[in-house]
Amino acid sequence: MTGGPHIPVLIDAILRACAPISGTWLDGTFGAGGYTRALLEAGADKVIAVDRDPLAFEMAAPWAADHGDRLVMQHGVFSKMDTYAQGLDGVVLDLGVSSMQLDLAERGFSFMRDGPLDMRMSQDGPSAADLVNTAEEGDLADILYHYGEERASRRIARAIVAARPITTTLGLVGIIEKCLPRPKPGQSHPATRSFQALRIAVNNEYGELYEGLMAAERALATGGKLAVVTFHSVEDRMVKRFLTERGGKAANANRYAPETTTAPAQFTMKSRKAIAADAAELAANPRSRSAKLRVATRTDAPAGTIDAKSIGMPHLRGAI
Repeated sequence: MTGGPHIPVLIDAILRACAPISGTWLDGTFGAGGYTRALLEAGADKVIAVDRDPLAFEMAAPWAADHGDRLVMQHGVFSKMDTYAQGLDGVVLDLGVSSMQLDLAERGFSFMRDGPLDMRMSQDGPSAADLVNTAEEGDLADILYHYGEERASRRIARAIVAARPITTTLGLVGIIEKCLPRPKPGQSHPATRSFQALRIAVNNEYGELYEGLMAAERALATGGKLAVVTFHSVEDRMVKRFLTERGGKAANANRYAPETTTAPAQFTMKSRKAIAADAAELAANPRSRSAKLRVATRTDAPAGTIDAKSIGMPHLRGAI
C-alpha cells in the first residue's frame, strides 16, 4: 500500500455528536480500522468490527490483539448487523470506498492505477469486468446515470459495448476519456462518476445501505446512536429521507408543503442539517471535502419497515 496513514473522515464530529462513548458499538465499515480504534480510545467497552473484505482483518492483525476481547472482528456485511448483535449502544457507517482498496491496483477500484477491472469489496462474485462485458447497453447506461449521475451515460455505454472485451481499469478509463471533454483545472477526472457507478452496482451498495439502515433500527438499544458518513448525493438523500420518515415526519415532494407527522418515531435526529468537515479537517484530509455526517438516536418505538423507493433508492429496469 502507498500513501500516508488512513485518516477517518469526520471522526471528531462523530465522537462529539455521540458523546459520551460507552457500551457496545458496531463499526459496519471497518476498513483500515480508524473508526474502531477511535471508538475504543474514546471509551467504548467493545467494538464489533464488520467488513466484507477479508483483507481488512489481515491488515489489522498487527494491532487488533492489543485490544483483547474489546475488539470483535466479524467478516460479513453491515446489512446483517442485527444478526451479529442486539442492544447496541451505537452504530457507525462510513460509506466511502476504503483507502486500502483504492491504493491496491490489483483490486481494480482506482482509475489512476492500472489493474484488473475488479471492484469487488468481498473479493468474490461477479466483477466489474463481468458487468461491463455482459450487460445490455441500456442497462449499462442506466447504471452510469442513476448510480454515478453521469450525464453522458448513453454515449459511454455505447462506447463500452463497442470496445468489448474490456479487462483493465486503464482500458476502461481510455474509453471514457474519449467520450468526454478534457477536464478543466479543478474538475474531477472524467472517469470518476462511471467508476463510482460500477463500484456501487458490483457491490450492491444502495441495497446494502437500505438494508443496513433497517438492520441498525433493529439492532440499536433505546438511546443508541446511529452515525452515517456519506460521500455523494444519492447516499445522503437515502439516509436523510430514512431518518426523516423514521423520525416521525413524512418526506415531502414539495419543500414548501407542511411536514406530515407519522407515528411512531424510531429515531430522533441530532440535527436536520448534515454535519460537514471544518476548515482544519479539510486542510488535513482532502477526502473529507464531500463528506456529510448524519446522527440520530434510537427511541423505544418498535422497529418497523419502510419501502426503499420512499427513501430515494434508485431502481433500475434490468438486473445487475
